[in-house]
Amino acid sequence: MNHTALTPQHYAVAIIPARYASTRLPGKPLLEISGRPMILHVLERALSARNVGRAIVATDDERILTAVKAAGFEAVMTRADHPSGSDRLSEVAAALTGVEVIVNLQGDEPLISPQTIERAVDELLKDDAAQVVTTSETITDASDVLSPDVVKVVADASGRALYFSRSPIPFPRDAVRRYGTLAAALAGEPALLASFRKHTGLYVYRRSFLLEYTRWPQSGLERLEALEQLRALERGAVIKVIEAHTPSIGVDTEQDLERVRKILEASVVNRES
Repeated sequence: MNHTALTPQHYAVAIIPARYASTRLPGKPLLEISGRPMILHVLERALSARNVGRAIVATDDERILTAVKAAGFEAVMTRADHPSGSDRLSEVAAALTGVEVIVNLQGDEPLISPQTIERAVDELLKDDAAQVVTTSETITDASDVLSPDVVKVVADASGRALYFSRSPIPFPRDAVRRYGTLAAALAGEPALLASFRKHTGLYVYRRSFLLEYTRWPQSGLERLEALEQLRALERGAVIKVIEAHTPSIGVDTEQDLERVRKILEASVVNRES
């Protein structure tokens, strides 16, 4: 679904980094959901966004390359030694011409809303100061606040990111003093959940910034938190954080996979009924 009526200045190219190796779910992009590999669901979501004109899977594995091409989508082989998904993205973006906006879409987000992608691309085109736009969601479960696998973000009044962390930020000091621990504070005062925002792994870059950013060495905070976006923040880059259109589920565990399977299978049944 290429939106060819859009000009290069007003459409984005989505690049989806997809590695076969995964500590918890080996071969994750090829795991079956509703009878098809997960990566194909992500591609279709990307191409359903009205301001995305092209979607490319960037992989280091022939199995993923073959599966994507066999389904009629674009895929390219990249080097195997990239330290991050953004570096893999940059290798592909460097070869593109006539493109100003690059979407970094994670290959394990088969429920990503096309409207979320559209919002992020529109925001980058609208905000001349922003070099990157990313998305966040409300947190509804206290366990997500406490989990280091859920990245939290805080932003200023204009939506510019101040920090991303695997730790609970902002830290509700007075409530924790009252209850003794953060877990007890969240249980005792559920309204505290509204203080936290979950960062979701969608990024929209200006292509020129992406190519510059991935030439920078890894930063100290990036290595400590294992969060590549901190490399950009430490250099003073402007990252705009906007609200996702609807919540998504990144597939990191078997439990995530089963949840996503049930949701997508139910949607197929609803469409057919």
